[in-house]
Amino acid sequence: MAAVWWSRPGTRLLFLLLAAPLLHVAVSLEPISMGIAIAAASAITGYVSFPEFYCGRLVECCQVDKPLNGTALQADLQEKLFGQHLAHEVIYRALTGFLSNENPKKPLALSLHGWTGTGKNFVSKIIVENIYEMGMKSKFVHLFVSTVHFPHNSLTPLYKDQLQSWIRGNTSRCARSIFIFDEMDKLHPGLIDAIKPFLDYYEHIDGVSYRKAIFIFLSNAGGDLINRQMLEFWKAGRKREDVELKDMENTLSVGLFNNNNSGFWHSSLIEKNLIDYFVPFLPLEFTHVKKCVLAELRHRGFVEDEELASQVAKDMTYSPKETKLFSDKGCKTVSAKLSLHL
Repeated sequence: MAAVWWSRPGTRLLFLLLAAPLLHVAVSLEPISMGIAIAAASAITGYVSFPEFYCGRLVECCQVDKPLNGTALQADLQEKLFGQHLAHEVIYRALTGFLSNENPKKPLALSLHGWTGTGKNFVSKIIVENIYEMGMKSKFVHLFVSTVHFPHNSLTPLYKDQLQSWIRGNTSRCARSIFIFDEMDKLHPGLIDAIKPFLDYYEHIDGVSYRKAIFIFLSNAGGDLINRQMLEFWKAGRKREDVELKDMENTLSVGLFNNNNSGFWHSSLIEKNLIDYFVPFLPLEFTHVKKCVLAELRHRGFVEDEELASQVAKDMTYSPKETKLFSDKGCKTVSAKLSLHL
């Protein structure tokens, strides 16, 4: 007999296994058989539940009812996302509210907008990792990139059918499926309307409920609107941190609806108010870029160097020409710029 310990805060489990060969057999068992095996072992060695063991240690399971660790999400947003107080606040409240609701009326739909390098993809990664331990590698997280998955305008009708089939099939297997649409500004007009039924207030469609799914849209479209608004606030003497969602959201949604390069041009998703939050990602300033450099240094295992971070941040380009206020590429090229200095 071999004894294996698992320890975690507040719990110590001693699970006796018949050495490695038996463990190999146990892993290959069907869920029901596995449950019986675990129950038998539990009677002898203590307590360990089937879902806890099977879903946490053998396979990845759909996290339909797993509560969100709001403290961990808050910490991730606080420590990893720079210069985006609006995104921080909206994402935190939207996720905690949605995931604590046992019977939501519709899926959660978030549309993230802003210039490149402001943190949209980074935030979607944070969201996913706080729901599924495997993050973007989870089989319940599905990423669509417009230029990769929907490259040809002439095939839009086919893409619509494929997209509906993909969402229907994956949500039927896991109600807490997450669908991410990147490069929405490069999506062919009208294509995104194919998912309109899944975002609506239906209890179920053909026996499948989509109410616990999460849809995230990422787009550079609207970035110019956001930046123009922020420049006007700056000229008026308003502090960046005083900007509220209501200052941006309506302008953003109207602008996207009327922009034929937004992916949401005359979209029924906007017309029917099916996007829960339009989240503006503000243009980053020198201080934010510097924080990104320091974070990259920590990620690479180096000691933080304020002088080096300032040098790298100064190497970035800023606009408009008169003020040099906003970083043109946000933090997107920070890693490459830092490598030159190192």
